[in-house]
Amino acid sequence: MPGFVRFQSATRSPSGRFPGVFALANGLAREAALSADDAAWWRTANDRMTAAYVDPSTVDPLSYDPVLHPGARAWFKDDAHALIAMTREYLALLDRYGVAWVELRTADPGEIVYEDDVQAVAVPRAVTAGAGPDHGGATP
Repeated sequence: MPGFVRFQSATRSPSGRFPGVFALANGLAREAALSADDAAWWRTANDRMTAAYVDPSTVDPLSYDPVLHPGARAWFKDDAHALIAMTREYLALLDRYGVAWVELRTADPGEIVYEDDVQAVAVPRAVTAGAGPDHGGATP
């Protein structure tokens, strides 16, 4: 059975969510916390990822809608080796800046609201059952 992997913050954001790896890296860049070399790498890496992989919200603008899909979060398919390898470079960036992250793995990320050959956006089962956006179907 295929599985899914997600890299996210080890701690909750002020909104109570666990931002994913790209949100964390983008946050460092937005806060001007990156060195000049890391900022240049980040820009190039983001351009490369944008060119290589679909942003689910560009295909379905409602995929992350908080009312329709509360707690929706992105997962990589565990056989998306090239995408995961590129993502590990972002994890190394987070490590350099002391940003704690965790890797989650699951066979069931929840109710899938978007899917392509390398990724899915899913609402965790606990959310679809009414438990709120802070509960997920996977454990660290």
